[in-house]
Amino acid sequence: MTESILLHLLRPGQRGIIARINSSGALRRRFVEMGIVKGETILLERHAPLGDPMAYFIKGYHLALRKEEAAQIEVVLNG
Repeated sequence: MTESILLHLLRPGQRGIIARINSSGALRRRFVEMGIVKGETILLERHAPLGDPMAYFIKGYHLALRKEEAAQIEVVLNG
């Protein structure tokens, strides 16, 4: 069985496949514009020194998200 967790709970170097976006409206539209869509693989590269924001790699580019934003995204652990 696959384990589903929230994106902000990944550890550096872990990959996940986006399973669900738990937001609506402008934030959801912003996620889609950034390439955060169901089925896409996302990698947590590192945390900022104070833990927020977090640096991710998705679709060939680097992306920084705040923890509160990343907590809206569910991923299935990959590998």
